[in-house]
Amino acid sequence: MDVPQLIRELQQGNQAAFRTLVETYQSRVYNTVLAIVQHPEEAEDVAQEVFVQVYESIGRFGGDMKLTAWIYRIATTKALEAYRKRHARKRFGGTPFSFLTSLFGSDEDDGPNDRLHPADFEHPGVKLEQQERAKVLFGAISQLPEQQKVAFTLHHLEGLSYQEITEVMQASLSSVESLLHRAKQNLRKRLAGYYKDDQWT
Repeated sequence: MDVPQLIRELQQGNQAAFRTLVETYQSRVYNTVLAIVQHPEEAEDVAQEVFVQVYESIGRFGGDMKLTAWIYRIATTKALEAYRKRHARKRFGGTPFSFLTSLFGSDEDDGPNDRLHPADFEHPGVKLEQQERAKVLFGAISQLPEQQKVAFTLHHLEGLSYQEITEVMQASLSSVESLLHRAKQNLRKRLAGYYKDDQWT
């Protein structure tokens, strides 16, 4: 089934077409969400929410975006929302010091603002022999500003081209290039004490 036909059948409420959509995109959606929220159970919940929104919104899909870019956009938006909620709960439910940090810190600061803690999960898109290094990388990715995090995830983990990322993020090519450049710089700073010249950065 080609994409235009899939979209038509989805818009007609065809359940078989929706199953095809889920089977086609579920691993990409889950992997993208997991890279951002960094909790497998939460990533599963968010991935389900992504497909629910796709199902509910497909009737309004006008075709001005590619279907894949549209789904990635929903996935990254939902993942960032979940990430923000969890960190807001941590931020205001902790010690007075953490509350002060939340007031005076900035998520958009390009410099390191936290000690690097390796992530505590395994990403299915990473080869087994690279998982330990990947955990350190994901710990550093978690500290990136949101837009850098999304651009880096889409390019280096999902393999999207710069042009495809412009469609997902609805940003100019120069903005995407800048985000990826700054993400690499920030990751190199944070990972300097762990290893040099890694394929990810």
